[in-house]
Amino acid sequence: MPSYTATITAGPEDIDELGHVNNAVWVKWIQDVAVAHWYAVAAPEHEAAYFWVVTRHEIDYRGNVSEGETVTAETWVPHAPRGARFDRHMKFTGADGKVRVEAKTTWAIIDRATQRLIRVPPEVAAPFLAD
Repeated sequence: MPSYTATITAGPEDIDELGHVNNAVWVKWIQDVAVAHWYAVAAPEHEAAYFWVVTRHEIDYRGNVSEGETVTAETWVPHAPRGARFDRHMKFTGADGKVRVEAKTTWAIIDRATQRLIRVPPEVAAPFLAD
């Protein structure tokens, strides 16, 4: 399956009172990477016609990241959409090769013109799925 990767370095604004990346920041990073994947792969006419909303996050925190540390985010869509929704998987790996966070998020597609959920058109899903 086609995947998308990005690198993120934790800044001082990402750190909580325990000295590591705050859980809310991980949620933001998950969304940022997913949206970047959409813009990297989607056709311009699809970007103009649709947008996505999160309906569910499942996150497993496996390790901490401190200020200045870099993680590599990888995201992929393992299965074809079901109706208006699809699951996106994501993992964040530290420089040491250890997975720090894993997530499965469910996204739903919205038609910009009607502001309503629609079934994911096959041509929209195709660039995210393996042949």
